[in-house]
Amino acid sequence: MVALDKTWKRRLVPLFVFPLVLLPVLFLLIRYNSQSSTPATTSKPANSSLTRPEPGPNADLDHDGIPDNSELRSFNDRENFRRWFTWIAEMQFYKLSDEWNSEQRDCAGLVRFAWRESLRTHDRPWYRRMGENYDPVASDVTVNLTSEPLREKLFRTAPGTYSPNDVANGKFSEFADAQTLKMFNATFVSRDREQARPGDLLFFHQPWVQKYPYHVIIFLGEARLASEGARDWVVYHTGASPADAGTVKKVRLAVLDQHPNKRWRPIQSNPNFLGFYRLKILNQQVASEE
Repeated sequence: MVALDKTWKRRLVPLFVFPLVLLPVLFLLIRYNSQSSTPATTSKPANSSLTRPEPGPNADLDHDGIPDNSELRSFNDRENFRRWFTWIAEMQFYKLSDEWNSEQRDCAGLVRFAWRESLRTHDRPWYRRMGENYDPVASDVTVNLTSEPLREKLFRTAPGTYSPNDVANGKFSEFADAQTLKMFNATFVSRDREQARPGDLLFFHQPWVQKYPYHVIIFLGEARLASEGARDWVVYHTGASPADAGTVKKVRLAVLDQHPNKRWRPIQSNPNFLGFYRLKILNQQVASEE
């Protein structure tokens, strides 16, 4: 009898143990099913912080005075603009284009001309107008001279953030001297040339010069023609005078470092050298979304 009782107990033990093992498994299955039936939460892509929100027609999200619609907001646009801008400026050293108004040939005039021509549609009529030896160095940018709200009034001439009445109120113009370019159309990068990128501007200030105390130079980096393996090329117009129309020069920073007149040396110890500046349309600041 005792042996029979032990046999029944051995047979009953699995009947009690099995449910205890099964319960946790059932719990996990129920929990999994409930989670899978819940709609997934939409998440931003991993690179969303690199994407700037599309601006409204009068937005100035970075408060730099330039409407966001007129800034080059994509990486490709910025790189394409740099290629056109530096190439057109460099070409003026080899042969002045007839498209560049002879009455506007000075240091700031070279910036304005290369800037404006970089934003045009580079089609066959454009190449014919510009003259010989212009190559299709990049695709056209998406912001051009027909883009609202600035069209050809590219240059800001007054401080403040952008507002819809700025163009009508004369705060943008087709003309800007070197001082206006520095103050309202570019942002300081560094006085260290290692921080410069192609298309950046170098500014000098000669406070004793009454009419045009500012001078601007375009940084090319590696020149497209005759670079000689160097990456510190610049191009600039010397400026006009009553007795001299001036000329366009292409030279290396390493050469300007030894300029006989120390106030024209692009070195950090020269107080007349203000540093490298970047065009505001090339800003890459990302406005926060709140």
